[in-house]
Amino acid sequence: MTEMPSASLVELLRLFEGANIPVWLDGGWGVDALLRRQSRRHQDVDIILPVEDVPKLQTLLGERGFAVSRGKPPDSFVLADGRGLEVDVHAARFDEDGNGVYRMQNGEDWVYTAEHLSGGGKVGALNVRCLTPEAQVLCHAYGYVPAEKDYRDMELLEERFGVELPPQLRRGVS
Repeated sequence: MTEMPSASLVELLRLFEGANIPVWLDGGWGVDALLRRQSRRHQDVDIILPVEDVPKLQTLLGERGFAVSRGKPPDSFVLADGRGLEVDVHAARFDEDGNGVYRMQNGEDWVYTAEHLSGGGKVGALNVRCLTPEAQVLCHAYGYVPAEKDYRDMELLEERFGVELPPQLRRGVS
């Protein structure tokens, strides 16, 4: 398994910040940002960003050897650098209220409400934007079968933040 170490993630986040590309962490690194500690190894980083920033993101990361490895820009795709780093991009169209509509690979839309996007956390010493614990649970509850790491991530959110987990995110419940 390839790994996205925290030092590489911080470097990428500082790069995005320097290019004025706002990003929110989702997925495993989003959970760890909320926890303010790394709880496990991560294969990639999932980010949410405004769809209009996708060309700038692709250019910026292209200069560092990243290219599209899966999916189709601008909405849902993965950029990989060939050395093991992967950025899973979820681009959203934001409305005037701060809600972001993300077109998933299956063609359906997922809405990140402004409240979902109001989370904050840390990766190392860096303050980051991320999904709220409640939004993380919603994102993990629908659209795919949870893996062991997903159950563990959700249990950590439940323990730390008291979020209620739906049955499909509880071990041994079908």
